[in-house]
Amino acid sequence: MNGATLRNGPLVLAITVICAITLFTRAFPFLFFSRGKNPPSLVLYLGRVLPPAVIALLVIYSLKDTALFRSPFFGPEVIACALVLLFQQWKRNAMISIGLGTLAYMAMIQWVFRV
Repeated sequence: MNGATLRNGPLVLAITVICAITLFTRAFPFLFFSRGKNPPSLVLYLGRVLPPAVIALLVIYSLKDTALFRSPFFGPEVIACALVLLFQQWKRNAMISIGLGTLAYMAMIQWVFRV
């Protein structure tokens, strides 16, 4: 084999550190917020406003490279977003809404709006 070889020590250390940090972030709320008491108002506020903010950022990021002035003139994206909104209003299940919207978008760019 030509070039540098990967040693197992640093790889195992990196994986261990990543696992420990992930475990800590998952256990943090259970360790520091007891079940009998209400969490601080800041935590409640962030829990209320962050999910819609994250979804808005994801939508903006996913639409940032949309071709506005080239065929198919952002048709698949608008239709897929509308389907996601409709499915969400109908079923109230984010996984179903996003999954069906993604499937619809992929079908449209493969078979309907071929460029």
